Amino acid sequence: MRYLFVHQSFPAQYVHLLHHLVKQGGHEIVFITASQAQEIAGVRRVLYAPPSLPSPSVHPAVRELDHAVRRAEAVARVAQSLKTLGYVPDIIIGHHGWGELLNIGDVFPNVPVLGYFEFYYHVEGLDVGFDPEFPLTDLAPLLVRCKNAINLQALTLPGVGQTPTLFQKGTYPDWAQSKLSLLHEGVDLARCCPDKTARERVLQVGDVRVQPYETLVTYAARDMEPYRGFHSFMRALPRILTARPDARIIVVGGNGISYGQRPPDGGNWHDAMLRELKGKLDLERIHFVGWQSHEDLIRILQRSNAHVYLTYPFVLSWSLREAMAAGCPLVASDTAPVREFLTDGENGRLVPFLEPERIADGVLELLEDRALAQRFGRKARRQACAQFDLKDYLSQYEKLIDDNVHQFHKALV
Repeated sequence: MRYLFVHQSFPAQYVHLLHHLVKQGGHEIVFITASQAQEIAGVRRVLYAPPSLPSPSVHPAVRELDHAVRRAEAVARVAQSLKTLGYVPDIIIGHHGWGELLNIGDVFPNVPVLGYFEFYYHVEGLDVGFDPEFPLTDLAPLLVRCKNAINLQALTLPGVGQTPTLFQKGTYPDWAQSKLSLLHEGVDLARCCPDKTARERVLQVGDVRVQPYETLVTYAARDMEPYRGFHSFMRALPRILTARPDARIIVVGGNGISYGQRPPDGGNWHDAMLRELKGKLDLERIHFVGWQSHEDLIRILQRSNAHVYLTYPFVLSWSLREAMAAGCPLVASDTAPVREFLTDGENGRLVPFLEPERIADGVLELLEDRALAQRFGRKARRQACAQFDLKDYLSQYEKLIDDNVHQFHKALV
C-alpha cells in the first residue's frame, strides 16, 4: 500500500505503526511534517514550512483557527506537489489538531482519511476552570468555543477518526462519537517492563547518582506545568523530604508550555515554584534532569519507588501507560482520564489533584509500605499487558485501516 502520514511532529503517535509497516515491507510510506527530527529508514519525510503566527490584529478567539487554515494551505501545497510527481496514496493518516488535514481531501478526493481526534474542549466540566488557582477571564467561554472550530471542521469532512481513550472519545458531542473508533495506544511491553534488579544498583542519570539504599520518587511530563500538576507535586515535596531523609526526587520534563498558561511573570513554572517554596526544599535531593531519551526514561521508571502522575481532566499522557508497563508503584490524580486505567487501592493510589498534602500522603504510604507498593506495581503491569500490548494495538490498527479503505471505496461504487 501507499501510505501518506501528516503530522507537524515526526514521528509523533505513529512511531510504532511506521516501524511495523517498514518491517512488513512492500509499502511506500511518505510523511508530511514540519519537523526535522531523526529520520526512519524506509519512510520518506517531506517537509512543509510552518506559517508565521497570526497578526495581533486577528481576534484572539480565532488566532488558532487562522494559523490552522494557513497550515492546511501549506500541507495542501506539498501534497499537490507529491500528486504532480505521481504519488497518490491509498490512505491518509494524520492528526486533526492543527488543521493540517483540512484541505487534504481537495488534493486527494478519492482517498480515505483516518484522522486522529484527541480532545473536544468544553467551557466547563473538564480542564477549563478545573483549577481555581487560574480563574477564567470574561473572554474564556468564547475562546473555548472557538478552539473547537478545527474539530468541528474535521468532523464534517469525509473519512473516519480514531481516539486513544474512552474519556477522550466522551469529550466529543454524541452526534460525532459514531465517527470515532477507540484504539488504545500500545506500549512495547518487552522494552518497557519491570526490572527486578534496578533497585539493587546505582541509577545514573547525567551527573545524578541514586544509590540502592535511597528511595526514589519520580515525576515526568513533557513540560513542567499546572496541567500536569507540577505545582501540586512541588507543594507536596517539603513534607515528603522531611518525612523521608533517604528520599531523592527526579523530575523529568522541559521548561516550556505544552498546555495552559505561563506564570504571571512570563517565565517558567520551574522557576516560579522554586521561588514560592524558597527555604522549604532540600534542593540537593531534588534533581531536574530535563528531557530524557525514551530508554533513560524507562530506566528511571524501573527504579522508582513511587511515581507521581497528575493531570487535569484532559488528554492522557503516554508516560502513564509506560509507568504502568514498567510496574511502577503509582500515585496519580483522581481525575477522569486516570480512572479509566487505575483503580484506587487496586493498582495505584488515587489522590486529589489540588491537595498537595494528600499527594504527599500517597507517596509516603508507598515508601513506607513496600508490600503495598509492589502489589500496586504488579497489578499496574498486568493492566498494561491487558490494554496496551503493542502487537494487539498494531493488529487493531491494521484492521481499522483496512476497514476504512474498504468502506470508503465501497461507498464510491
